[in-house]
Amino acid sequence: MVDLATVTPPIALGPLDGRYRAVVAPLTNHLSEAALNRARLHVEVEWLIHLTANRVLPGAPVLTEAETAYLRGLVEAFGPDEIAELAAIEAETRHDVKAVEYLLKRRLAAAAQAPGVTGADGGATVLPGMGEIVHILCTSEDINNLAYALTIRSAIQEVWLPAARGLVADLGAMAREHAGAAMLSRTHGQPATPTTLGKELAVLAHRLGRQARRVEAAEYLGKINGATGTYGAHVVAVPGADWETVARDFVEHLGLTWNPLTTQIESHDWQAELYADVARFGRIAHNLATDAWTYISLGYFRQRLSAQGSTGSSTMPHKVNPIRFENAEANLEVSGALLDTLAATLVTSRLQRDLTDSTTQRNIGVGLGHCLLAIDNIRRGLAGLDVDAARLAEDLDATWEVLGEPVQQAMRAASVAGATGMADPYERLKELTRGRAVSAEGMREFIAGLGMPTEVEARLLALTPATYTGLAASLVAHLDDAPC
Repeated sequence: MVDLATVTPPIALGPLDGRYRAVVAPLTNHLSEAALNRARLHVEVEWLIHLTANRVLPGAPVLTEAETAYLRGLVEAFGPDEIAELAAIEAETRHDVKAVEYLLKRRLAAAAQAPGVTGADGGATVLPGMGEIVHILCTSEDINNLAYALTIRSAIQEVWLPAARGLVADLGAMAREHAGAAMLSRTHGQPATPTTLGKELAVLAHRLGRQARRVEAAEYLGKINGATGTYGAHVVAVPGADWETVARDFVEHLGLTWNPLTTQIESHDWQAELYADVARFGRIAHNLATDAWTYISLGYFRQRLSAQGSTGSSTMPHKVNPIRFENAEANLEVSGALLDTLAATLVTSRLQRDLTDSTTQRNIGVGLGHCLLAIDNIRRGLAGLDVDAARLAEDLDATWEVLGEPVQQAMRAASVAGATGMADPYERLKELTRGRAVSAEGMREFIAGLGMPTEVEARLLALTPATYTGLAASLVAHLDDAPC
């Protein structure tokens, strides 16, 4: 038997890097190990530039534009060669952040041979002699927390949020298109007061849009304050510097929010908040998937064959299965469980530091990846749906008993207004409708025999299940109250 673990190219163990890679591949640029190392290199480079540009370290040279460009170019050029070199270094150091430090020191040493890299007044570059400034006064978590904040922020803002907004926009467009499509409600799974399909889709779009805006407003915190968050080594090594200001300015230079009070690690509370919001978005999307599945089952939606694929069942050729929504359900359940675990685990660290967060954070991309895959499936599923207006009308016309509610309430209002013979409205409608189907003729006969005021009776006699939708159609306009 072939040992699949030795096959080249390597076979993916998980579905995100195998079967579904095409959908989640954009996250690789942000939340893969390689992307994390590139972000670590970025933080190390910017820290070196920050310390020298602001003359924090007495005696350290100020870099020229060419030298600064060379350093930042290392991050821009980070690719397969650097990934392989880092792997080789880490095989010796057994420490991922130390490997990045050593890689940068190698590049500093090589700067003298780089074309166009000159020092002050066109002289020799000072970069080869600056190796001891790399990672100076930093613990690995100073680099890691900032790198993670940068990669998570870019993953959310550049990949997850556009997908989430796309889903909200798709759903909102469907809601507006079908705002007036009368539909039988099913509270507790039973026929209930009619609504419109558009209004029900608008409810879900509104909920998802609110969560997306919460994610959009997320804060990304960072710190760079040493081994236990005290700036202890900083103060001893360079007592004349205002280290809190140096740290705050650097964190804000990276576009992050400075956290002034930490242990060795940044506390990760912002991550827990973010993952809770993403997971909540996913749970609402799960609700959308199950509702769409149910509407398909009821015949309210028809699935276009071209949108679902060529095979619905391996044995029943008539079937068009709602696989997009079922796939989304499963992926959202995996995503929600993992994001919940991340949020619960990351807010706890024993005393000043333990390493549980290090392993936990390596799964951020997996949690977001399953969510991204689900969003893609729901959007594809929605795009392949057509509303069956005849089926909607058929269900409504078969359930005239739902008019028991408005008739009862009209009787109450007429009684308050002074009409006689309106006693026990609920009980009378219950006797007529509960547990039994009522025809159009039966309902109208009942209404005509109530002795209602003429205007009220005419209004009720004109009512049908399809017109008993209240303000549902106009409520869809509330989607425009806040941007989706």
